[in-house]
Parts: sequence; structure tokens; C-alpha cells
Amino acid sequence: MADKNDKTERPQKPKSPDAAAKGQALKAQAAREKAERAAKAAAAAAAPRAPEPKIPARMRLRYESEIVPALMRELKIENKMRVPRLSKITINMALNEARDNVKVLDLAVEEIAQISGQKPVLTRARKAISNFKLRQGMPIGTMVTLRRERMWEFFDRLVNVALPRVRDFRGISDKAFDGRGNYSLGLREHTIFPELNLDEVDRVKGLTISITTTARSDFEGLTLLKALGMPFRGQSEREGQQPQAAQA
Repeated sequence: MADKNDKTERPQKPKSPDAAAKGQALKAQAAREKAERAAKAAAAAAAPRAPEPKIPARMRLRYESEIVPALMRELKIENKMRVPRLSKITINMALNEARDNVKVLDLAVEEIAQISGQKPVLTRARKAISNFKLRQGMPIGTMVTLRRERMWEFFDRLVNVALPRVRDFRGISDKAFDGRGNYSLGLREHTIFPELNLDEVDRVKGLTISITTTARSDFEGLTLLKALGMPFRGQSEREGQQPQAAQA
């Protein structure tokens, strides 16, 4: 006697040819749509992106509108193209600890990139020095060269934000020119730049900032940097003495 729970299997009705063909057509259409979407996504990823609109640097606009005419009058230059201007700014950081631990450079590269807004490169020893345990080609530091808009933006932040944050700041020396209008500035603490997160800084490092100009002499370079707002030592005192001398 058959169990009541057992169900007799009913024979399945064969699908009609029209239904089978319709199902295959739907599957093929879905596959085509999926392939088209994948092709469009790949084409969009491979296509070059439109360039982002560049915002002109505030310091460059001020230089072109205000500082250039003032320098032409002060330096007695008639040709506008002859007026000295900034050419490039180089930021260099050398680390003695890199001789024993190369991983120290990774953090230095990240910090310089945050400060400058541009990825730096590693600097290597040009020759071997046994007294310093230095081998030729050994990475010992990092550097980056800024030009155009990034150069002007960094100079603006350096003069108006970073240097005033130096402890007991009284101005920078005006005797660090190289004889051809280029200026080098050494900083003992790189933490004066507000772009850095002090919680992630392992220790304070020093760096060197070299400002290259098109000036033909140190006097032209000094005049240019003064006009751009570089706070030289004793400049405010000399500017305060000039009106008194004129009144006398």
C-alpha cells in the first residue's frame, strides 16, 4: 500500500518552442547590455580627463599688477621683461639617520609632499666618504623643485603663514645671497608649516629653501624679495627711520 505522503510525480509539460526562443532572446539581450555597459565604463576610464581649471596664485597676480611697476621705478628699468622675478624654489631636507635606517626617508617624503603640494624625489650621495660611513648612491635626503603657480603659492604661505610662526622671530638675514640674486634660507623646524599634522611627526627636522630669481645682482634680488614681503631682519626699523630722516 502506497504511503499517503508520497506524491506522484506529474510529468512536466515540455516548453513550447516559442517560449524557449523568447527566453534565449532575453538572455542574449541582457548579455549584450552588460557588455555595452562594460565597454562604456572601460572607455570612460581610458579617456583623458578634462584639465581642472587652474586658480591663479594670489602672489603672482599681486606681482604682475603692483610689484612690477614699483620695481621698474625703483630699479629704473624701462623694459617690463627685464624686471627680476622668481624662477623656481627648491626645498631640500637631508637626514643623517638615513644612513642606518632608510625607512626614515619615507616619512620625510610624505612631509615634504604635504608642505609643497608636490611629490619630492630622493637625493643620493655623489661619492663615498668612509669617515661618515657614506657609500656612493646611498639615499640621504629628499628634495622638490617648485615652479609656476605652486612656486607662487608656496612663497605666499612661507612669507605670510610659516615664518611668522617661528619662535622669537625677528626677521631673516639679508646676507644669504650667492652673488647672482639667489637666496637660501635654512629652517631648523619644519613644523612651522600648518599643513603638517603634529601628531604624526616623529621628530623635528630641518630643511633648506633656495629661492632662484632672474635678478642680475644681489641688490636686485634683495629688492625683489623685499617687495614680495620677505621679512628681512631690521627692515621695519630701517623703514621707520626713513620718515624721521626725511622730516629732519
